Amino acid sequence: MNKIVRVEAFPMQYPEPNNDNKIRYVTLTRIETSDGIVGWGECISQWPEAALAVKTIIDAGFAKLLIGEDGTQVGRLWQKMRNHAYWHGHGGIVSFAISALDIALWDIAGKAAGLPVSAMLGGTLMEKVPSCASVILNTLDLGALQEEFTSYRERGFSAVKGGWGQVPEAGFGTNRVRDMKVARTVREAIGPDMGMAIDVSALAKWSASHAATMAEDLLEVNLTWFEDALHHDDHDGYRQMKSRVPTALATGERCWTLHDYQRLVRSKAIDIILVDPGRVEGISGMKAIVDDALTQRVRFVPHSWSSAINTAASLHVYAASTNGEVFELKPAPSPMQHELVENPIEQKDGWIAVPNTPGLGITIDEKAVKKYLYQG
Repeated sequence: MNKIVRVEAFPMQYPEPNNDNKIRYVTLTRIETSDGIVGWGECISQWPEAALAVKTIIDAGFAKLLIGEDGTQVGRLWQKMRNHAYWHGHGGIVSFAISALDIALWDIAGKAAGLPVSAMLGGTLMEKVPSCASVILNTLDLGALQEEFTSYRERGFSAVKGGWGQVPEAGFGTNRVRDMKVARTVREAIGPDMGMAIDVSALAKWSASHAATMAEDLLEVNLTWFEDALHHDDHDGYRQMKSRVPTALATGERCWTLHDYQRLVRSKAIDIILVDPGRVEGISGMKAIVDDALTQRVRFVPHSWSSAINTAASLHVYAASTNGEVFELKPAPSPMQHELVENPIEQKDGWIAVPNTPGLGITIDEKAVKKYLYQG
């Protein structure tokens, strides 16, 4: 029996080259069993106080709940954690904690069975997935922007997504004239046929009518999808947009649970959901969400912009599902993608290979965990 004997949480702090080396935060988990199997998980805690709070929730609560349990019984333990959280909530810090622990449990279950996680999720349906370079836009230097996106085309990415802005107050959505110049520059750089998505800065706070007008203006650059033009709860606003443009509309990265996504996909307003195992209660939560979306003919894009653990977890769900659109990947080497693991996940000729070794299929370098550990 793979009895859980140790549960640890590691808040991490690191500079993100894909975001002008701004400091970002994630929280990792390490679960060890009596048979010596180690599973790793992650949540995208994002802020320093959140990273520390997740550790507290795990150390003081969920660790005691899991120790002594069979680490291969992922579904039962996922439900046990959710039941335990009935009082302090589903969403926020609690869902971050469940996310990180659930991913680590799937890693253990796959290693114990000698199977990749995708096979444990019902079967590996694909060996590789199409790649999308996902970046924060340089909205203030169109020459540099064109050079950057030309490089993504030359490197073979299947699609590109740009959003927000390296300078928040100049993010996409904060100046209509600049927004259109940025969008045209990206399209010119990548050519007429490459997939392209735009992600609107949350600081923009568009009205539904303005979002619909911008979507009409952006028809000239032929977006594959238009992301977060409105808050995910503004179903009426998205329906207004949908009535005016054929462009696929996407949102959902700030949702937490299956219930949140069920409301969204049944609104008849969204074509693509953004979903992240490091936020939505792990691999278990993500697979339930994308399977439910499939019943409504809604596609999904893994919103994986953190560490290689979250990337691997997302890849396994994508490979075991039929409604994935494309897979986002940070294009520049990053500490949490390239130092954290001994076998970084890369794209080649537009595709990302799904790990095919037991568990998540990545090997953690624990020296990197110590190097980037955040203690407040």
